[in-house]
Amino acid sequence: MDRAQKEKVVEELGQIFDSSGVVVVAHYEGMTVAQMQDLRAKMREVGGSVRVAKNTLTKIALEGKPCASMAELLSGMTVLAYSEDPVAAAKVADAYAKTNDKFAILGGSMGGEALDPAGVKAVASMPSREELIAQIASCIGAPASNIAGAIGAPASNIASILKTIEEREAA
Repeated sequence: MDRAQKEKVVEELGQIFDSSGVVVVAHYEGMTVAQMQDLRAKMREVGGSVRVAKNTLTKIALEGKPCASMAELLSGMTVLAYSEDPVAAAKVADAYAKTNDKFAILGGSMGGEALDPAGVKAVASMPSREELIAQIASCIGAPASNIAGAIGAPASNIASILKTIEEREAA
């Protein structure tokens, strides 16, 4: 890899650290190509990506970034899992680590905060952006549903009373 290619990789990594909601660092030593492809596919499903890069280039890309303390995690065979959604990559990485003992989470960063493995698990347990939007929508819709039910209730009560009276007269 010549100098221009290294500079391009450093620039790409810098963009990853700037634009990603969460970055998870993990060891992947001993994983097969098929296992790595499976991880990449699962990450793609949630809008994330997996990147393997030289630790020295990654450390250079981290210089001056809010998550620069993450550089201490970069030793050995490391892989970066990242996504714009602040929770998606952590969820996939945590789930994958449970099923594959060769994939070990070292930590990561969320925004400018460095995360240890327990921090990554905590982020993974948070609801995703879509789940939060659904919860907010249900909270917004609940009062309107209650109002509609309250408005319709008297008419429903009157209708049931009239039906009962009609049934009594018919009998």
